[in-house]
Amino acid sequence: MKHFFDASKALAVIFAVLFMVGCASTDTTEDTSQPDTTEQDQAREEAERDRMEAEKARMQALEDAVAAAGNVVYFDFDKSTLNSATRRVLDAHIALLKENNGSVRLEGHADERGTREYNMALGERRAKAVADYMAVNGIARYRIETVSYGEERPAVAGSNEAAWSKNRRVEIK
Repeated sequence: MKHFFDASKALAVIFAVLFMVGCASTDTTEDTSQPDTTEQDQAREEAERDRMEAEKARMQALEDAVAAAGNVVYFDFDKSTLNSATRRVLDAHIALLKENNGSVRLEGHADERGTREYNMALGERRAKAVADYMAVNGIARYRIETVSYGEERPAVAGSNEAAWSKNRRVEIK
């Protein structure tokens, strides 16, 4: 029985030594095949920051273009057709609207000449002409509201061509 006890004791000591040798590995080589996860996280965060900054700069450029273009388009006497200057202004607004989910309100106006009813209809035609241009260029109709004020809200008081030309407009809000 003593031999069995000595053999099991020796076996236990051998297993203990092997276990300790396995746990106390002295392999100091570094695995450089994969970057450290913190380096990966930092690289991801930096890339996301760069993307966000670029997006913010792009949106600021669109907003600056809208500010430079203005929020008012003008029309010739008794007309509701868009000219090239009007289209350039609208194109800036369209580019910004394509980048967000906002809506737009188009307020049509007319000068004081003509009857009240005629000017209401003319203001509506002008607002709808702008709305149609926006819709054709990718802005969903449900995002566009039109209203006509006719001659009721003049931008400039007066009964001369200088005043009338400023009152024949659509304001983009």
